[in-house]
Amino acid sequence: MRAGDETPARRRRATLRRWLGRDRAALAASGLLIADGVAGLGFAYALAVLVAGLGGPGRRIGLAAAVCGALLMTRGVLAEASVVMGARSAARARQAVRVRLSGALLRQPPDGPAGAMASLVCDAVDALEGYAARYRPAQVAARWVPVLIGLGMAAASWVSALIVFATLVPFGALMALAGGAAAEESHRQLTALTRLSGMFADRLRHLPTILAFTAEDRETAVLAAAAEDLRRRTMAVLRIAFVSTGGLEFFAALSVALVAVYAGFDLLHALPFRAPETLTLQRAFFVLAAAPEFYAPLRRLAAAYHDRQAAETAVARLMSVMPDEDPPEAAPPPAWRAPPELRLEGLTIVYAGAAAPAVAGLDLTVPAGRIGVLVGPSGCGKTSVLRALLGMAPVSGGRIVVDGVARDSLAGAVGWLGQTTLLVPGTLAENLVLGLGARGVSAAELRAVAEAAGLAAVLDGRAGGLEMMIDERGSGLSGGERRRIGLARALLAGRHLLLLDEPTAHLDAASAALVIAAIRHAAGTRTVLMATHDAALAAIAEVGLVLAPGGSQALVV
Repeated sequence: MRAGDETPARRRRATLRRWLGRDRAALAASGLLIADGVAGLGFAYALAVLVAGLGGPGRRIGLAAAVCGALLMTRGVLAEASVVMGARSAARARQAVRVRLSGALLRQPPDGPAGAMASLVCDAVDALEGYAARYRPAQVAARWVPVLIGLGMAAASWVSALIVFATLVPFGALMALAGGAAAEESHRQLTALTRLSGMFADRLRHLPTILAFTAEDRETAVLAAAAEDLRRRTMAVLRIAFVSTGGLEFFAALSVALVAVYAGFDLLHALPFRAPETLTLQRAFFVLAAAPEFYAPLRRLAAAYHDRQAAETAVARLMSVMPDEDPPEAAPPPAWRAPPELRLEGLTIVYAGAAAPAVAGLDLTVPAGRIGVLVGPSGCGKTSVLRALLGMAPVSGGRIVVDGVARDSLAGAVGWLGQTTLLVPGTLAENLVLGLGARGVSAAELRAVAEAAGLAAVLDGRAGGLEMMIDERGSGLSGGERRRIGLARALLAGRHLLLLDEPTAHLDAASAALVIAAIRHAAGTRTVLMATHDAALAAIAEVGLVLAPGGSQALVV
């Protein structure tokens, strides 16, 4: 590896260790593997005593056989417990990383298709499982168990111990070469997997459109090509894994074979050189049985080595969207006990790369408990103003002042109705309380707010009322009913400031009239700021601005 490449690699590894941390389950998994290695050394000794005692006192043979059986059972329990602890540690680590990643994605503008982001949250985080569950415990065990077993072998035959330690040199070199080759292929495989997952999720999301334009054959071919690319990348990773595993097994077998040849010829006094030591049958059989145990943790580490490469590749992708350190804890949103006064002073919004500001020098004051409105044609910046109040648009100049206090963002402190209403599969009641968190709402309160938002006809005319089932597309609901669900959700938030973005857009006159009536009723105890080009909705406002492209504005009389 070139010197210039070491810093990013080390940073990825340090970031991976910091993200996963060290919990009790991870420490327990490592400790159990070390205990398994010690038990393996004890098993080798008991087996040597058993073999050397054949033909001797039956009591000694029976005791050695009982110890061998007990150690075999103990090792099985230790191995199983280590797997369970490793899986538990991996589950906790993945959950913690996924929570941090989701928060990071929600705090920044969307970058790329939604399917690619979903694949990042699912596939990239899942790639950390093998590292946390298998590689980390195996790495700790591989540091200590061979040393302990090597020292135990040295007590019986220092030459045999020297043999097994010497074969570690080509073993380590081969692992390094295999790891370097696997790193690049793992990166390509994860990229192909993310691409396929994102494409599939996006095609599934837009399936009705694909079917409407009879493009299913073309999209099937695109997905098939992406799947074939993933298959090729996966096979490349597996080829490296098989070749490296075969090489590692060769050196492990060679080590055991050399120990066996040396011990056997020493016992037969047939070495072609003067023996540096004299072995008994028990000592010879002990080092022969312990030699495979010396390499057992190294084999386990080699099998999990590709999990490390996959995890480091995933971390490289995650680091592009998730900061190394947790962001500072945000201040709690303001909570007003009465409708506040909202004042915009010289508000200027400039998007990155835009030739002109979306909004320039906007001044508006909405008195407490009044309705304000922003009107104008599409593209004049109405939605940008509301998004700026929520911290979702860049404020390049001016101030947002609420009850005399300047605020960077009002997110979490307002009731919000966007141009599209998010619906999730479930009941109408579950969709109405979406976003309320732990705050409970009684059925009576829920129905009262739903009726205030103009949903009385939906509650009375549909089977189930609040328990009627709807899907994420709102099948069976009209556009006006969806808007009224969004309005009811904003009212249930219990905020004294409402921000409404085009609440009557694309509605027929009857539906729009119901929404307008619901807004007028809700405004009695709230300060409201709306963005609309609907003259009927604007007519209920008491103050507002007319915006035009370029940022000009005029007071609504």
